[in-house]
Amino acid sequence: MTVRTQQVARMIQKALGEVFLKETKSLFGEIFITVTHVEVTLDLGIAKVYVSVMGIQDKAKILTKVEQYKNKMRGLLGHRIGKKLRKVPELRFYLDDSVEYASRIDQLLSALPTPPKNREKDKV
Repeated sequence: MTVRTQQVARMIQKALGEVFLKETKSLFGEIFITVTHVEVTLDLGIAKVYVSVMGIQDKAKILTKVEQYKNKMRGLLGHRIGKKLRKVPELRFYLDDSVEYASRIDQLLSALPTPPKNREKDKV
């Protein structure tokens, strides 16, 4: 990634985060969707957008719904960053399950039994 693609990715992440927060309640209801990461191709033509979904069990269903509205999302994004880019990139959405994965690992680690402290070793 070049510095420019990183800057554009960060700008898209911030703007799309605001779009999901403020402008999509009518499309997705009270479901909390956050943009966790964005990767942009070198030609700035495609943006891979990784989203995390909270408040619903069937995350794949919401991702399908987000895909259905990706042209509308691109239009809303264009209103926010259109003056900074010549062309708003095509959006491709992916489910980011790293938060759930980290939570599950933490849960598993906390469930492990901790060995008792060896008091004789501590005295030596």
